[in-house]
Amino acid sequence: MCKEKRMIYLTGIGMGNERLMTQEAREVFESCDCIIGAERMVQALQAYKKPIFVSYKPEEIYGLIKDHPEYQNVAVALSGDPGFYSGAKKIKEELFDYCVCTVPGISSVIYLAAKLGISWEDAELVSIHGRKQNFIYEIARNKKTFLLFGGLDCAREICDKIHYYGMEDVEFYIGKYLSYEKEEILHKTGAQVRPEDFEGLAAAYVQNSHPEKRVCRHIEDEEFIRGQVPMTKSEVRSVSLSKLVLKNTAVVYDVGAGTGSVSIEAALQSGSIKVYAIEKNPAGTELIRQNCRKFCCDNVEIIEGTAPEAFLPLEVPTHVFIGGSSGNLKEILKAVRKKNPQVRVVLNAISLETVREVMEAIEEKVLREPEIVQIMTSKSRELGRYHMMTGQNPVYIISDGIK
Repeated sequence: MCKEKRMIYLTGIGMGNERLMTQEAREVFESCDCIIGAERMVQALQAYKKPIFVSYKPEEIYGLIKDHPEYQNVAVALSGDPGFYSGAKKIKEELFDYCVCTVPGISSVIYLAAKLGISWEDAELVSIHGRKQNFIYEIARNKKTFLLFGGLDCAREICDKIHYYGMEDVEFYIGKYLSYEKEEILHKTGAQVRPEDFEGLAAAYVQNSHPEKRVCRHIEDEEFIRGQVPMTKSEVRSVSLSKLVLKNTAVVYDVGAGTGSVSIEAALQSGSIKVYAIEKNPAGTELIRQNCRKFCCDNVEIIEGTAPEAFLPLEVPTHVFIGGSSGNLKEILKAVRKKNPQVRVVLNAISLETVREVMEAIEEKVLREPEIVQIMTSKSRELGRYHMMTGQNPVYIISDGIK
């Protein structure tokens, strides 16, 4: 129930050209008592000859409405459509005690899709305008991706990452100044695209003819760039990741990340997962960097340092995998528990010394109710005309914490 009887209309004006505004939006601006919006929005609405207030911040908009009770019907002008990457949600939350009506508009994605003659219901929609988004993950895994962006820094980030991750073959259709007289649509490959191509008000359709379609991605050991750095083997990695029980919102520490095999497979489960690959060996961090680039893992951050000291500046983890602890297992466990008492932990133990550390951690209640699984795997190899099984080291997989 609205405490205040005044009406607030959160109104999408489309991309800015008055010709593409809906009739409902026009009627709102014609009948309202005043208009509030960002400068670009209200400039497009001068013809309605209404009192205008320039603001886009929810708390400021609330203050303006409260300070001007003489205006009973207030129109808040928003670009595009209020339901699509808009400030409408936060504004509505701020105006909780007012009667709020949302009026839809035409978004740049819908307009650009129509201009290109393509559908958009099967595309991934990503906004990197004023927010951090893993757009590389989406482009690599979808045939069709629409990007919303703004500013030269954003344009540089797009170009730098497209080139860094070797996405030279994807195609960009960049819509600039959509709906205006100087509207332009550029068609370039990933190899050709440059920051200046995104200048002005722009959105882009990105087409990837060969997207990665595998789900629950598992990578064979041979696919990783190796070296002399230890790596969690394929079968052990699969079981360990299943025990982590990752969620879309996971923040993962991979402690003793080695070549980054666990970090990369965790990051490939979802583009919204954040992974910190923690490795003290410079040769290891370089291998992680190479593997992240190979598999387009933009959601892995490499931390060169020793655990648990390396944890200090990092955000709170939800999940921790410990592949190597350098004799600091209990200290590492205590440090991650201090950051998050409910953290989910999975660790691998191969040496008897590490198994002893695990048992001490259980006795000291650092590990509370662990599940311990031992796996032993063998792989076949050719020996003349025979195939013999070669056994690998038995591995203990210990998991503990909230699933």
